Amino acid sequence: MTQAYASLKQDALERERLLESQPRIRVGTALCGLAAGAGEVAEGFRKELLARGVGATVSEVGCLGLCYAEPLVDITLPGGPRVFYGNVTPGQVPELVLSHVVGGRPVAQRAMAALGGGPASIPDLHDLPMMKGQVRVALRNAGNIDPADIYQYIAAGGYAALDKALSEMTPQQVTEQVTVSGLRGRGGAAFPTGTKWRFIAGSPGPVKYILCNCEEGDPGAFNDKGILESDPHTLVEGMILAGYATGASNGIIFIRHGHEGPIERSREALRQAYEAGLLGKNILGTAFSFEAQVSLVGESYVSGEETALMEAVEGKRAMPRFRPPFPAAVGAWGKPSNINNIKTLAYVPEIIAKGGAWFAGIGTERSKGTAILCLSG
Repeated sequence: MTQAYASLKQDALERERLLESQPRIRVGTALCGLAAGAGEVAEGFRKELLARGVGATVSEVGCLGLCYAEPLVDITLPGGPRVFYGNVTPGQVPELVLSHVVGGRPVAQRAMAALGGGPASIPDLHDLPMMKGQVRVALRNAGNIDPADIYQYIAAGGYAALDKALSEMTPQQVTEQVTVSGLRGRGGAAFPTGTKWRFIAGSPGPVKYILCNCEEGDPGAFNDKGILESDPHTLVEGMILAGYATGASNGIIFIRHGHEGPIERSREALRQAYEAGLLGKNILGTAFSFEAQVSLVGESYVSGEETALMEAVEGKRAMPRFRPPFPAAVGAWGKPSNINNIKTLAYVPEIIAKGGAWFAGIGTERSKGTAILCLSG
């Protein structure tokens, strides 16, 4: 472990202990929550706590996946269970504060689930039909941490994989673990990720790009943007790991314009990563440097195709390029480039942290790991 990461981790754990020392209220403010009125509910909690002089933290988190229950609120008292309340309205806030936060008595008739115990009448979160049987990798932190707080991500194990790679592994070993994992592209083509990385790793040049595709223009599709608005640091960490493995110098997150939640949370994640020494020159005190930014693309469905996406970011009409040459040799601005879907890169931190064989043990023989599904209608 690098000294720089050890310091970050210690700071993150101290902040987490402070959070856990007082009542903690999480409110889901991803797009689905905000559309259902979560902003008003979060503000209602802040006002009610202030009026009663109660010391508690109101955290805005991403989507837990239970969109039908939004606005979704969960309350945790120090040492107590985490109790979830679904479809909360501003009018229900005073009762939840008075009974649960102040009185220490969960409102069982309003609760939909709990974690870590709780009244026998409240089912366990993982026993809900929607949650039962799920194995969460890319979405492991969604709905649990504040996406705008890098220290909550670090306290949950974030950037440990990057630290491991930079302090214990060669770039080739990182690529090998991704290859062993059987991870395939989650954007639709399902091309083996490790093989794709080796293409660009073999291309010479001091400037190479890792391009993260979040154009996602399919009707009803929101899993890429869901990652960015709920846990953007898992993408940032995966992108940096891809840069280290391939010798790339720059990363660009492409997001379809107009989706302010994913855009702002991605920009804030990058800002915080730079501030913490996890992006920029000599990351975590090592010789590895990597720059990253967010770039917006217009509403062109074809921009989801990788070469059309490169045309769009260069300010041209989003039209696919003839191939060869392939992006690994001649990509964005003529430089070697690797394009991965947001979901693909979001798996990488856990693969490096736990090993490729761990990930390969999930899923089926032909399709390793997990997949994220958006269900609507």
